[in-house]
Amino acid sequence: MTTTATEAVKNIKSGNNVFVHSAAAVPKCLINAMTERHSELRDVSIYQIHTEGEAPYANPEYHASFTIKSFFVGANIRDNIQNGTGSYIPIFLSEVSALFRKGIIPIDVALITVSPPDKHGYCSLGTSVDISLAATQCAKMVIAQINDQMPRTHGDGLIHISKINIQVEKSEALPEVTYSELGDKNKAIGKNVSELIENGSTLQMGIGAIPNAVLSHLEGHKNLGIHSEMFSDGVLPLIEKGVINGSRKKKHPGMIVSSFVVGSKKLYDFIDDNPMVQMLDFEYVNNVAVIQKNPKVVAINSAIEIDITGQVCADSIGNKIFSGVGGQMDFIRGASLSKGGKPIIALTSTTKSGISKIVPFLKKGAGVVTTRAHVHYVVTEFGVANLYGKTIDERVKLLIDIAHPDHREQLYESSKHILA
Repeated sequence: MTTTATEAVKNIKSGNNVFVHSAAAVPKCLINAMTERHSELRDVSIYQIHTEGEAPYANPEYHASFTIKSFFVGANIRDNIQNGTGSYIPIFLSEVSALFRKGIIPIDVALITVSPPDKHGYCSLGTSVDISLAATQCAKMVIAQINDQMPRTHGDGLIHISKINIQVEKSEALPEVTYSELGDKNKAIGKNVSELIENGSTLQMGIGAIPNAVLSHLEGHKNLGIHSEMFSDGVLPLIEKGVINGSRKKKHPGMIVSSFVVGSKKLYDFIDDNPMVQMLDFEYVNNVAVIQKNPKVVAINSAIEIDITGQVCADSIGNKIFSGVGGQMDFIRGASLSKGGKPIIALTSTTKSGISKIVPFLKKGAGVVTTRAHVHYVVTEFGVANLYGKTIDERVKLLIDIAHPDHREQLYESSKHILA
């Protein structure tokens, strides 16, 4: 049935569990129409991971109507989560789909964006398959924004028009994300990480300054591959130059494997009807057993802070949730088990205000996303510390060596109880 967004969202009832399509695939017209019904709705739980653009249902005045329960926290809902009007669900991204498929979290309504149906009646989830495929398959009702600007992607994310209960036709540009020119710190980190990457490696990395800095230093490499929960524009120049060709991958050779993309229109045009790009479920892409089958997997992940023994906090600032566990542990472990693999934690040595990110102790309430037993390489603009197989006191010295020089003496003084 085809109707308007206003009519479509009348099918959402108080007490429902509603899923919102991820990242750049967020169905804006459906979200806005749902939010406009706030006075009619109570206790609607919104399940999601990161979404781009505005999230009007997160406004504090709508708390009685909508409660966000997020598997990963982005900027548009961070205040909502931190002030307690919403909640964060700690979980590996590889396991979220199972929550839907096992009925642990039942979904009443899935709000998604899809491409128009092809001649066989199949629409595409486009830029975001991730957990969205599972939510769509398991939802009691699927309401889809049919958007002719959504790219049609190959892989798992096909849904027949007959499986969509209500259709709303609305053409809207997808949210775009761009980044400013790289600073000196990130350039130095990118160079340090690039020197750890061998020809024939399979890369996992996210979006942002550090991944882009790493990619900018890889033009001299050969036969790189991509198996990553997401990718962005930074890979495009390397694909155009033939540096990224996937020829050495054991799983999906010659293919870029991912679960979602966020970037510019150029990126969205690149993945449109491109058989080189396989958009697959997190349950598969982030599966450690799958990741480790590729040789030389290099997993590049970030941290908010790391203590001098190697414990990595990547999801919170103290007890304030900032992002989420995400896929960090999935890929850190997968890279560790890959033949010739290298799990890497890359971070600037200090915050923008000059506070050291290498610390004697994690902040009170901070979460340990990656344990010190899982950490191998830690990279800052000042160098590389390989902690794998190192004792606690050896780790302390290695991490102090790559901390900012202004903080090294203080870190050493704080570590005397360990080094004694």
